Amino acid sequence: MPFVVTDNCIKCKYTDCVEVCPVDCFYEGPNFLVIHPDECIDCALCEPECPAEAIYSEDEIPAGQEQFIELNAELAEIWPNIAERKEPLPDAEEWDGVENKIGQLER
Repeated sequence: MPFVVTDNCIKCKYTDCVEVCPVDCFYEGPNFLVIHPDECIDCALCEPECPAEAIYSEDEIPAGQEQFIELNAELAEIWPNIAERKEPLPDAEEWDGVENKIGQLER
């Protein structure tokens, strides 16, 4: 089962997870990261590195966030790959923990 980036990453975009990924399966949008499901090797290294606790194994996605499985797959096909850590968004701390941010997702 691949890992999936969920709602709490939106408008935070911490990239600590990217740095530990051995297969570079993260893709970057304007204010969100996604994991390519066909590239993820299920190593689980990224999950504990996420300061926003937004990464879950596909079979452990919190209720109500199942749409992120398909969203990660869709956006990973069009967004550029990211393999190095970057600074989080300037107001990441303010958005960390805010629920239901899907409407804030920039494509």
